[in-house]
Amino acid sequence: MALAHTSAAAPPGNPKPGLRERKKLQTRQAIRRAAFRLFAERGYESTPVDRIAEAAEVSPSTVFRYFPAKEDIVLTDDFDARLERGIRDRPAGEPIAETLRHVTVGIMRDISAADRAELVERIRLIRDVPAVRGRTAEVTARYIDTISTALAERTGRPADDLGIRVVSAAGLAALQEALLRWAEDHQTVGPEVLIRRSMDVLTAGLAL
Repeated sequence: MALAHTSAAAPPGNPKPGLRERKKLQTRQAIRRAAFRLFAERGYESTPVDRIAEAAEVSPSTVFRYFPAKEDIVLTDDFDARLERGIRDRPAGEPIAETLRHVTVGIMRDISAADRAELVERIRLIRDVPAVRGRTAEVTARYIDTISTALAERTGRPADDLGIRVVSAAGLAALQEALLRWAEDHQTVGPEVLIRRSMDVLTAGLAL
């Protein structure tokens, strides 16, 4: 499940991005925010890329340079690097459910109220728009690769180890379900609570 972290600030312990990287980040943010504003006003299907480009004050070719397809505006984010870095920073022997709980709750606490509102909209688009939903398999595979790579380094096992892949896929599925539930009921329950509950199920060995 795609998550958004749209702050231009560098994470603690990492060098601040250079001017060129900050400008690229600002352009990507401008496109994404313009797109979500238009999706909310006009609907996803009724919002062409050239209208998004106009609202973001860039050319359509610039939009496609950052997002090869309109679906990627919804699905592309900066979560991979933070997720991978967070997993690597946790204790080597920590259960994956606890690791994912700590890392993802931390990320959710870091994002602003505006970014949370955008994230709710993104999750709803993934759920409701067939074209977007159809491309989520690629994103899911990428996240599983990210988690598997980080876990492999912690355990000394190969990233394509079946156990590593199964644990990574199960952890990601639990996170996805928590965020889907949050998007449906975000006014009454926070994502941190649902993430903790979903990871509790994993910790219990998938027992109900």
